[in-house]
Amino acid sequence: MGPERKGLVNIIILGLGFMFMFTAFQTCGNIEQTVIKSFNSTEFHGSGYTSMAIIYGVFSASNLIAPSVVTLIGPQLSMFFSGLLYSGYIAMFIYPFTWSFYTASVLVGIGAAVLWTAQGNVLAINSSDRTIGRNSGIFWALLQFSLFFGNLYIYCAWHGHVHITDKDRRTVFISLTVISLVGCFLFFLIRKPEPPPASSSEVTECLLPTESLESSSGSLNPPGLCSQAADAFVQACKMFTTREMLLLSLSIAYTGVELTFYSGVYGTSIGAMTRFGQDAKSLIGISGICIGIGEILGGGVFGLLNKSSRFGRNPVVLLGLITHYVAFYLIFLNIANDAPLAPEAGTDLQAFITPSIGVALFCSFLLGLGDSCFNTQLLSIIGFTFRDNSAPAFAVFKFIQWQLLILVVLAFFGSTSFFLAEWAAEASRPQSDYDSI
Repeated sequence: MGPERKGLVNIIILGLGFMFMFTAFQTCGNIEQTVIKSFNSTEFHGSGYTSMAIIYGVFSASNLIAPSVVTLIGPQLSMFFSGLLYSGYIAMFIYPFTWSFYTASVLVGIGAAVLWTAQGNVLAINSSDRTIGRNSGIFWALLQFSLFFGNLYIYCAWHGHVHITDKDRRTVFISLTVISLVGCFLFFLIRKPEPPPASSSEVTECLLPTESLESSSGSLNPPGLCSQAADAFVQACKMFTTREMLLLSLSIAYTGVELTFYSGVYGTSIGAMTRFGQDAKSLIGISGICIGIGEILGGGVFGLLNKSSRFGRNPVVLLGLITHYVAFYLIFLNIANDAPLAPEAGTDLQAFITPSIGVALFCSFLLGLGDSCFNTQLLSIIGFTFRDNSAPAFAVFKFIQWQLLILVVLAFFGSTSFFLAEWAAEASRPQSDYDSI
């Protein structure tokens, strides 16, 4: 088997491992706030939105150390142990407690940083300049099959259910935990790539750290690995300030914002729309399927057409932007304002138009299609530009994706809370000369 074919097999295995893991985790994220609302136990007081905030806050900070972890233990073991943390988060919902819920949120945030840094490393070292676009598209398409399969299961399991029982919840999350563990063990099938015969000097990284581990274990100089880990951290910090990464930072941050929206807020909003009828809860699964179809289509087509014209990647990114603009405008018209925070009984608040299931699901498809446009091109250009330092580069990618998102969210809520305080102060003393302050 030639080096290029072996690299392709590795990418397919990588994609399948992520497909199984995120079939479980993304489905969990889509339904967890709906499940939490249906808990009969008064001992649990967690919030899915708070959990997501913890996950991505810790995720953002942990990207600073993720390259060092990948350097120390290698990308294969990094993905495996990170996957176990994902599985633990999902398993927590079988018998949930508030303390375990938030503890698992912290752990999966750390695991996510290491997982995605290792994934980018594996993608880059199994690709050449010629195949990076194709491999990015293949990986993304396989990953996004997770949305299709997971949400199809949710739709079949919860079709016609207005209230999610404890038995329904346990059945779903036991199944999701097993699926996630299957993905973890698939990573062990990834083999060490071979350098191309004609240009062996181009490959500067190795997938499995067997040689470094053997040399360190056979000598009395183990600090070598620690030095490599420190170098990886320094490289990540330096890479953050490069011109290429600064130019990409706004696009990367945007993908973090819209991922948070479609993976958590939008599905919950659809499930809360009582005007969609008694099957509103099962629409969460259909919405996820439509997002998945859009993601798979985009990954399969735009990844393969990565450099199909003299304009390069720009037309694909422009299509993603237009697609998302259309989706956001239709969602604004079709979904009631209080739907994301509505109680389990749902909301009867009227949107700007008569709510339509067809429009809601079409928007789900557009969200997935646009997301794939951005992410396939970002994976490709980062893997191409920073191929010799892929682990730090993908760590910075994920750091920017969530660090800037946190700043945006804090700025929004900080401003909103100030406005509320301002209005309260003015209302408390209506006779005072407040405007002169």
